[in-house]
Amino acid sequence: MNVDINLPILTPKVTEPETFFDPDDAVARLIELYATASKFLCERFSESASGSKPPSRFRAYYPEIRITTTSYAQTDSRLSFGHVATPGTYSTTVTRPDLFSGYLKQQIDLLIRNHGVPVTIGVSSTPMPVHFAVANDPEITVPQEGAMEFTLRDVFDVPDLATMHDNIVNGFDVSHPDGSHPLAPFTAQRVDYSLARLSHYTATKAEHFQNHVLFTNYQFYVEEFEGYARQMLADKDSGYTEFVGPGNASITTAKGELAAPEKLPQMPSYHLKRADNTGITLVNIGVGPSNAKTATDHIAVLRPHAWLMVGHCAGLRNSQRLGDFVLAHSYLREDHVLDDDLPVWVPIPPLAEIQIALEQAVARVTELEGYELKRIMRTGTVATIDNRNWELRDQSGPVQRLSQSRAIALDMESATIAANGFRFRVPYGTLLCVSDKPLHGELKLPGMASDFYKTQVSKHLLIGIKAMEELREMPLERIHSRKLRSFEETAFL
Repeated sequence: MNVDINLPILTPKVTEPETFFDPDDAVARLIELYATASKFLCERFSESASGSKPPSRFRAYYPEIRITTTSYAQTDSRLSFGHVATPGTYSTTVTRPDLFSGYLKQQIDLLIRNHGVPVTIGVSSTPMPVHFAVANDPEITVPQEGAMEFTLRDVFDVPDLATMHDNIVNGFDVSHPDGSHPLAPFTAQRVDYSLARLSHYTATKAEHFQNHVLFTNYQFYVEEFEGYARQMLADKDSGYTEFVGPGNASITTAKGELAAPEKLPQMPSYHLKRADNTGITLVNIGVGPSNAKTATDHIAVLRPHAWLMVGHCAGLRNSQRLGDFVLAHSYLREDHVLDDDLPVWVPIPPLAEIQIALEQAVARVTELEGYELKRIMRTGTVATIDNRNWELRDQSGPVQRLSQSRAIALDMESATIAANGFRFRVPYGTLLCVSDKPLHGELKLPGMASDFYKTQVSKHLLIGIKAMEELREMPLERIHSRKLRSFEETAFL
């Protein structure tokens, strides 16, 4: 990053690091340090935005969490997180500790209890980009590009790709520049980047996202989700408190009017909220693996407890009917968007807790059990492809691969979402609904939908919701499987 070395650098007063055995006090200190840094940058930006180039540079730093262990602590071997594997120093920069306070308290508490040592909270050496500080202050008016009399990065720090990457989750980076090991899967700049992208793509604030996320590629499910949300808001015992849509429009009663934005964002998101963030978020990602990757890349920094794909697919077996369900237990990855991050030879295993929750939800909603469930649902391999019009190409190659893989369904998003769940250590699953059978002459045409198909589609989203509600009742330690953790893992979930 080019910096004018002739300008002095002004920073907030840096205080000495402090140690904490109490996670509440540790997070309170993180919030204080972050607020100081962010306020400093926002004030300097406001002062400079309409004037000439300041005579100095302005810089503030992210807060950080650091822990040092000197022994191989014996921890609960059932846990996949909350402890470090070997003695050493571990650290992570932190952004928006107010937003992540519950998560941070939980992770810090586990560290302290498992290792019997305090955490150290202080100021890191990573500059906070002014873009991310300003983005969190609605009171600041940002001038149009070119309106300022100086180049922004001559005076402030801007986003730096050197600290805004996925090296930790991809397993490419085992230590920070200062020699400490990663404590969390994402750096503060990486998190800030995704929070900004989430606001752009979904038109809702990150605060509204819930711990259980449903992805769909079909607008009908949005309408069904709003209907379900209104039912829940009418039930005082449901535990749901609010429904939020794009533009942060909100209702708290069943008959409330949900204001629609003038223009829907690329990936409209809807949030059926509970007070403890254990509600359900639905994201309409549209069509294609690129959208699926974009959405999951950014939602992953919120550390959801699970995400599921509930979309439409092509049935590949003649025995399937339109409206049948497909429960994925493996994936054929021909989406290609994650090839550089997660090689295709990496298996994406089914997660028992997710599979059981989905199958039980199908049984409960359809009122079919055991062998009878096979009438409407198949379990098998789902193929995800990056060419929506694959039928128009020479079919000998694709069809042979599909047959060899034993695939039973094909779509454009499921394997991407599952693979990114595996990569980001977010429990994942897929339940699809067959909407056409291109290999057997049944294409999507107006008027072809049977009553059975329409009935199944209306039940599909409800199945996803019921599966999430089942997962919500499980201890977090059970949902976050050790299958998703590599040899050298971060202590933070």
